[in-house]
Order: sequence, then structure tokens, then C-alpha cells
Amino acid sequence: MEEIPASVPAASGEQPPERRRASRRGYINIPDLARRGRTTLRHISALVFGGYVASVDAARRRGDTGLFYRFRAFTAFFIRPFLARNIRDLPYPEQLRKRLEILGPTYVKLGQILSLRKDLLPDVVTNELRNLLSDLPPVSFDKIRVVIEDDLGHPIEEIFASINEVPLGSASIAQSHRARLRSGEDVILKVVKPGIRELIYRDSTLLRTTARFLQYIIPRYQPKNVIDEFCEYTVREVEMRLEAENAETFAANFIDMPDVVFPLIYRDYSGTSVLCMEFLDGVRPDDPSVLNRPLAERQKMIDLGASAIIRMLYQDGYFHADLHPANLLALPGPKVGFIDLGMVGHFDAELRHNLLHLFYSLVMEDFERAARYLAAVSRTDERSDVLGFRTTVKEVARKWRRRATFNDFSLGLLMLECVQLGARYRLYFPVEMVLMVKALITYEGVGYLLDPDFNVAEVSRRHAGRIFRLEFSRARLFNEALRAAPDIFDAIVKMPLLVSEGLSVLEERSRKPVQRPLAGIRATVLGGFCLVSGAILLASDGPWVVSLILLVLGLALPLRKGH
Repeated sequence: MEEIPASVPAASGEQPPERRRASRRGYINIPDLARRGRTTLRHISALVFGGYVASVDAARRRGDTGLFYRFRAFTAFFIRPFLARNIRDLPYPEQLRKRLEILGPTYVKLGQILSLRKDLLPDVVTNELRNLLSDLPPVSFDKIRVVIEDDLGHPIEEIFASINEVPLGSASIAQSHRARLRSGEDVILKVVKPGIRELIYRDSTLLRTTARFLQYIIPRYQPKNVIDEFCEYTVREVEMRLEAENAETFAANFIDMPDVVFPLIYRDYSGTSVLCMEFLDGVRPDDPSVLNRPLAERQKMIDLGASAIIRMLYQDGYFHADLHPANLLALPGPKVGFIDLGMVGHFDAELRHNLLHLFYSLVMEDFERAARYLAAVSRTDERSDVLGFRTTVKEVARKWRRRATFNDFSLGLLMLECVQLGARYRLYFPVEMVLMVKALITYEGVGYLLDPDFNVAEVSRRHAGRIFRLEFSRARLFNEALRAAPDIFDAIVKMPLLVSEGLSVLEERSRKPVQRPLAGIRATVLGGFCLVSGAILLASDGPWVVSLILLVLGLALPLRKGH
């Protein structure tokens, strides 16, 4: 009979300092890894057999009576006694959720990420995984004290005037305490729970190994990609120095928007396992005190939040990847604050460009263009049906828009429904895409909460349009030309050599039929001339339309006919 603990352990016990320092170097203790592997394998095996028993129970409820069903029922009869009594009779999605909770913080985080992957998993599974524990039992303050003192190298009485031993919150990786520095500032201490870092290192190793095996069995669900993405994000979350850098990067990106606030980081009182940050005196946007504010103030908060989130996603390409109402604060002013910045997403320039065009096409209801950009951001293979995907996305978007009233129109939900089609056509979307959709849904949900007449399309169109215009501003085009200038001038300097080599090739092949051997060189020379001329016109404040035409020609000519 399988033994199942009644509750989820908060974290493993405290370990000696030399062991903690070893784990920070990425050291994996082989005996610990083996023990954890046996525990994980036991629960995965129980999940497989539990799924088999659940499928037999479902067949019985459907009324199956055939010979094959009788054989399955016979084998399930002998399997059932070996499964935990309080889990084996549950529906399979609920069994999955409970097993993840039993396996601990790493698997809880994995389940939370999987609950977003509606593009890969059935709704019945993702809906159940949304019920995973978000708040876990706190670690005693005596153990938290040891972590703080070991990380900062001083007794807490020398650093802090006071610390509230009752945590403000306790999540799977860390818990937070209110404190006051001896200099008088109110701060929040975010402390990684003892043993969690080592546990996550071990679990990440096991998960990566398992995912590579599962890739051969269920390639449709892309287990290797999903697990690799998850491990990358989760390992970063246990490093408080990285969260400190995230907060400082966000603050620098929004230095021109003082009404969008990120907590100040106190580096002198932060370390690898401890983050000391400014206490922001705000409340969640769904707090009654916020809902009772004047409508004009609430509308300003909506506009600030929309501007900040759209800017993160489509201008900076650096965004809060764990956005939900608990990580948003309504501050006096009114101002908006963002907290819990351990999980951030990055878009490279090309992906950010495509996603901006995708978002703008959706708010402008140009669904054909949106389908093209959505397919462009996916990963494909030889089995992918890109054309079928684009056609279906266009149809879904048009039907969805017709049946939704204007107040019910959600860009985030529309994008999520389109992304869900990816699995059907063998297109895989990176986890950043799903996290982006989550951010948009959060922004829309908070907007409708604060103002029932919130017009998401109009607000999104305004802010996305501003970023879209910025993409093609004279200053940006000039900066792009400047960045390309070294390559352009290098090409110009090497042009005589290229011409000489081209003539040599022409001479060697003079007796062979050749089709325009100097066409590529001519196009390169002409393209370089257009780029330089366009950059000079922009710098001298010349006609910007002519400058733009020259820059476009400079980029297009070398590519003409494959040159």
C-alpha cells in the first residue's frame, strides 16, 4: 500500500553552511539525487498506474462490457491496492495535481507553468492545475534567521532595528517579512527557504533527464522544450541577486514614468538568498479601498498599468513574467507598483518586432495579418501545417469577434485561443508567448474590475500605436543607420577588392555561360550609397520622406533576386 503524507512539507531541513555554499556552485550530491530520484519515480509510476485505473473507471461509467474492457478491469483490480487510497479514486487531472503538491515546491511551480500551456494540454488538465497551492506553510523564523545571518554575514540585530517574525506571505520558493533598517527605512525581506535551492537543483536535473526520455514517447507535447524553459526560469528565481538586477533594470527602463514604481533595492543588505527592498505602501487593485476611489482616479490607474505593460512587452522586450493581481499595487497619487520581480521574460529584437505587429493587427482587427505574424513567432518542423494554422486562426478570430459583445472583447483571451490551435497544427510557441498572454489577460481583468466600461481595444490601440510610431520615427531610423554604419563603411572600403575579385571570376569563366556576374556587386554598391545618403540626409535634417526611401532602398537592393 502506497504511503502518502497528509500535508505538503514546507521545505527540507536546514543544512550546514559548507553544504549551502557547495550548492551555490551548482554541486549536486549524488546520494541525495538518487534518493530524490527514487521518490520522484515512485510518484510518477503511481501517476501512470493511477491514470490506467482512472481510464478503466471511466470506461465502466460509459457502460463498456467488451472482452478488452474485462481484461483491463481485471488488471486494474490488482493494481488498485498498491495506490494511495485517498488519491486512486479521483479523476486523473486531480490525481496529477495532488501528486505535484506532494512532490513539493519544484513540482508545484511546474504545475503552475503547465496550467498556462493551453496550447499543449487539454482544458480539463490546465483548469485543475490552476488549483495548485499558491501559499505554502511558512518556515519557522529561527530557520529564516540562520539563512539571513549566513547570507549577510552579521547578526540580524546589527543590521535591522526590527523584523516581524510573522511572514507577510509564504510561497513555494521564498517567504517575505516586514522589517526596519537601523537607519529608519521600512523594508521587505524576501528570504529563500532553507533547502529549497538544493531541492530545485536536484529536481531540475531529474526533470531534464526525464524530459529527454519523454520526448521520444510524446513528442506532440514537446516535453523537452517545456521542461528546459521551466528549469531555466525556476533556477533563476532562487537567486535573489538576479531579482535585484531585474528590479533595477525595470526602474531604469521606466525612469521617465515616475508614476510607475518598482521597489528600491538595498544592495548592502541583500545577498544570494536574501533580498532587501523598499516597502511600497500600497494595496492590491481588487482591494475595496481602491474600488471606492473616484472613477477618474481609477481610469488613470488603468491607463498607467496598460501603458506600462504594453511598453514592457512591445517596446523594451523585458517584462514581468509572473503578472497577476497579487503582484500589482495601487499606490497613492495615483501610482501603480510592480513587485515580485524574480520571473522576467525577454524578447529578442525580431520576436519583439513580430509580437508588436501581431498585437497591433489584433487591436486594428486585421486578422489576416495577425495570423501571419502569429505563425512567424512559432517553432515549426517538417510536420507543421503553417498554412492550415493561419487559415484557422483567421476564421477563429473573425467568429470570436462576431459573437463577442464589445464589452466582452478580450485581446488576451483571443490570443490564447489562437495559441491553443498550435498543437493541432504542430506549431510550438515559446513559454514567453504564453507568459505574455497571461500579462495581457491580467491587465484586461484589472481594467474591467476598476472600470466596468473599460474599452480594452481603444486603450490598447492608443498605447500600441504610440510604440508602433516610435518604431518608425526619424530618430530611431537614424540610430539604426548609425548602428549599421560600421558595416556599411567597411563594405565601401572593401569594394575595390570585391570588384577586383569579381573581374577575376569573370575572366576565369569567360568561356562559360554566365548570367550577370557583377549584378550582386552593383546592387551592393548602390545599396551602400543609398544607405549612406539616407543617413546623411537624416543627420542634416533633410527631407525625412526622401531619407526613408533611400534607407529602404539601401536595405532592399542587396537582397534583390537573392543578392
